[in-house]
Amino acid sequence: MSAPALKQAPMREHTRILGLGAYRPDVIVTNEDVCQWIDSSDEWIRQRTGIVTRHRAPADVSVIDMAEGAAREALAKAGIEASQLGAVIVSTVTHPYATPSAAASLADRIGATPAPAFDISAACAGYCYGIAQGDALVRSGAAEYVLVVGAEKLSDVIDNTERTISFLLGDGAGAVVIGPSDTPGIGPSVWGSDGSKWDAIGMTHSLLDVRELALAANKSGALSTEEAAVTDAAIWPTLRQDGQTVFRWAVWEMAKVAQQALDAAGIAAEDLAAFIPHQANMRIIDEMVKKLKLPETVKVARDIAEAGNTSAASIPLATHRLLQENPELSGGLALQIGFGAGLVFGAQVIVLP
Repeated sequence: MSAPALKQAPMREHTRILGLGAYRPDVIVTNEDVCQWIDSSDEWIRQRTGIVTRHRAPADVSVIDMAEGAAREALAKAGIEASQLGAVIVSTVTHPYATPSAAASLADRIGATPAPAFDISAACAGYCYGIAQGDALVRSGAAEYVLVVGAEKLSDVIDNTERTISFLLGDGAGAVVIGPSDTPGIGPSVWGSDGSKWDAIGMTHSLLDVRELALAANKSGALSTEEAAVTDAAIWPTLRQDGQTVFRWAVWEMAKVAQQALDAAGIAAEDLAAFIPHQANMRIIDEMVKKLKLPETVKVARDIAEAGNTSAASIPLATHRLLQENPELSGGLALQIGFGAGLVFGAQVIVLP
């Protein structure tokens, strides 16, 4: 007796990004505002980072709220209904719950249930990780359309008085819909990690630390209301970074990864219409442009000047602004690369929607 034949989903040869959306909070934080909290100046911040302003969300706007705003625009631009989505992916490190996922709630809000939904924790490389996953899901036949969102509310996890990273950070969300294509629209993903630098960017405390510190601070029951408030603020996990380690790694190693993504896609620098790196620091962007020897014809995304560093949201936000300001770039090739805490990285060449 012969064994029954197992069916597998039909493969698709090509994918592309069909639609793009963005959400930028209304609150604008200037360098002058930041200098109320740290001993610095507008001139110093501009020279060292290229940042002039950053968007931050008010208390009543959540990561999921921003993700929803970006997702709805992406779906409208793609011309598909949420019910057609085969998966919903949210890249974020600032959803305030370890579980359930932000993606499951987002899927319900936009009407994508019962699509599978999951979060990715890959910090500033999260969006490129999501593109890699969405591309693979569509090409494998596991989904026809995939929503990928990068959304961050970094203002929830910063200490405005520290100088290593908090003044760089902003909030926002960007989203894309990936679907089948007659021609190649997403090149091979070059992605990876370097856990030897795991502590170069991270949180001041783990959740276990918070529990133990809170118990220790309150076990005597002798704290006043004022003392308890100070203790609570001190143990709340916030971001820190070793700036020099991150800068050197980004400048020297990420240009190599970007070149590998070009090579994997069979594309030369002069074939590009745009370069869209993670918006970490304007000096990092400038150094990568030099190392990749990009011609002046390549438009370089510099959304960081107005948006700050928005982690997983930075590449789709920067892409959105670039296309708004340069609509003629639609259909051209763009090299995108994300890199951040982990340390992790991901890059692809894509066709701009």
